[in-house]
Parts: sequence; C-alpha cells; structure tokens
Amino acid sequence: MKKLFLTILTLTFMTTSFTSCREESEKEKVIQEMKDDGAEIKVKDDKIKMETEDKKVKITDDEIKVKEED
Repeated sequence: MKKLFLTILTLTFMTTSFTSCREESEKEKVIQEMKDDGAEIKVKDDKIKMETEDKKVKITDDEIKVKEED
C-alpha cells in the first residue's frame, strides 16, 4: 500500500512539473503580446482578430497575419 501511494505521488509530481514547463506556441506569444498592449480581441469560429491603435493581427488555424499601420 505504501509503495502504491509513493508511486502515485511521484507520478503526480512529475506530471505537474512537466506540464508547467511547456513552451508557448507562436500563437500564444502573439496573443499575450497583444493583450499586454491592450488590444481589442474578437473571436469568431476559428479566427481571432486583435487590434490596437497601430497594429492589427489576424490568427487562423494556418497562419498569423500582422499589419502595422504608419
């Protein structure tokens, strides 16, 4: 019983530690950057549109489009 408990505890600890250290994808980085800039975010089906005063970003499943205004 003690061995089973220690095994479960060890697996739980390892799962938590590996999950918290995962890398962010490019989409997650762009979304976080735009949130930090105070962007207006619109989510529609499989598209995400974000807009600030000087930058517009459209994210779909396949690509990330960034348009910077002058």
